[in-house]
Amino acid sequence: MKITLFILSFFTLSFISGSEINYEVSMPEPHTHYFQVKMEISDFEKEYVDIKMPVWAPGSYLVREFAKSVEDLSAKGNNKELQTEKVDKNTWRIHSKNAKNISISYSVYAFEMSVRTSFLDASHGYFNGTSIFMFIEELKNNPISLEIIPFKDWKKVSTSLTKVGDFKYTAPNYDILVDSPVEIGNHITFDFTSAGVLHHVAMYGEGNYDIEKLKIDMAKVTQAATDVFGENPNKEYTFIIHNLTNGSGGLEHLSSTTLQVNRWTYDEDSYKGFLSLVAHEYFHLWNVKRIRPIELGPFDYNNENYTDLLWVMEGFTSYYDELLLYRAGIYSEDEIIGKFKGSINNIENQPGNKVQPVADASFDAWIKAYRPTENSYNTTISYYTKGSVIANMLDLKIINATKGEKTLDDVMKYLYNEYYKKEQRGFTSPEIKKAIETVSGLDLTDFFKNYIYGVETFDYPTIFGYAGFKIETVLNQKPSFGVRLSNNIIKSVTRNSSAYDGGLNVNDEIIAINGYRVNDNLIDFIETKNVGDNVSVLISRDEIIQTIEFPLKERGNTYYYILKESKEMNTVCKKWLRQL
Repeated sequence: MKITLFILSFFTLSFISGSEINYEVSMPEPHTHYFQVKMEISDFEKEYVDIKMPVWAPGSYLVREFAKSVEDLSAKGNNKELQTEKVDKNTWRIHSKNAKNISISYSVYAFEMSVRTSFLDASHGYFNGTSIFMFIEELKNNPISLEIIPFKDWKKVSTSLTKVGDFKYTAPNYDILVDSPVEIGNHITFDFTSAGVLHHVAMYGEGNYDIEKLKIDMAKVTQAATDVFGENPNKEYTFIIHNLTNGSGGLEHLSSTTLQVNRWTYDEDSYKGFLSLVAHEYFHLWNVKRIRPIELGPFDYNNENYTDLLWVMEGFTSYYDELLLYRAGIYSEDEIIGKFKGSINNIENQPGNKVQPVADASFDAWIKAYRPTENSYNTTISYYTKGSVIANMLDLKIINATKGEKTLDDVMKYLYNEYYKKEQRGFTSPEIKKAIETVSGLDLTDFFKNYIYGVETFDYPTIFGYAGFKIETVLNQKPSFGVRLSNNIIKSVTRNSSAYDGGLNVNDEIIAINGYRVNDNLIDFIETKNVGDNVSVLISRDEIIQTIEFPLKERGNTYYYILKESKEMNTVCKKWLRQL
């Protein structure tokens, strides 16, 4: 019996490995916002087949329930209609009755313009694979072909997938297919070469960009990122850039990224912010797409994929997205120090920084980071910003401990070479600690206890002192009200502020203070008062008019200033700002 089972298992595996999966995506009526998808499976004979739509998009840690946009699913086997039924929120069962060839058709409504979803209208089409392509669990590792049929007069398709014909592409498996977003239409395209890699850029939407300037500056940024690791794993890379009224940031992929920005972001005031976004998503092609927590791959597309290491993946990347611009000659020394100062002031003046450790912020991204409430500012911290400050602290500690021989770059190279290239896997939480200790020679037990799994304040004066900088702090003793308003409606109340202690609530409408009507002049009005002054606040709460009185407290924010003690750079400073 054991021999028989082995033989059956062998032939089953061989049978599955021989199966082919072909997708076709068309858009005959783009103004209706529906992509039409066909999925053909050959040589996969089973009594029934379960096909699934992912519930999330890797890199964006929120269950988005992409199955909600699927309509009109039908299937045929050997050219005969097959019975289909939905068995859970994202699974359809095809009663294939051992048909050798199965064809599945469905529609996907695509009208959410973000980097993590899909969008189709009369001007263009864009999709992320996880919101478009269903999968069969047993066949996720099988090679895939894709044919895109653009709308009648659309001439261009931009994607990092391997092109094998006119609008025909292949992927070695499902993970690569859905990790390769696609832009379809008549967008502007241009190329540049950096670090020996050919970079393709697809620009949708009008904007005040200068293509020749973008070629130069994007090349500088991508070269600076490659220099951290000493090699670039891609031969080609694709930027898809959407120029819109309201941007939504970026999302990283293995060999591409999508950026969505305001169409006028290329002016003098905003342009460096755009390049910082380029740097952030490009750095991800190493840090998260190849250097990754062990929990983030292979992906479970049906459930949350938890990790407490997003402070490394997003936080370290946020540190480098500013540092790379300095190394590329885009930021001045004053500008990069200003960025570091801004991150410190951001976290140290948020009440949630003393409530939620950054490791917990990472783990709870699925339920907190992407679902903020009116109280989130008081109880949570961003693993992006807190993680960037941690990276800054570690960089200086490593440089100081090794007398300028090593930096955080060496930690990144260690992770890349040891786990991605050698072990071909992700790393664990203990292994990130071990990697930093190996490079630096430091015992970081207390550092991790206090700052990663705890909420202690960094010893900024000592750590910045390594580089010859001093920290000055200024306590803001002006009176503070402590609310965020929209049309006089309270949207949030800052913990331990005057309003918080005085009893004001979210959704209260502020009508007047001390008998004076309040509009957009609340801050100006409060700044005319002194700490300890009583205020009488007339509010409407659930449409009941009432008065609440309380004293004004001081703002209590501490502002950090990073000041250079000498014009001469010491060894740590030179290495930190890469002057050595």
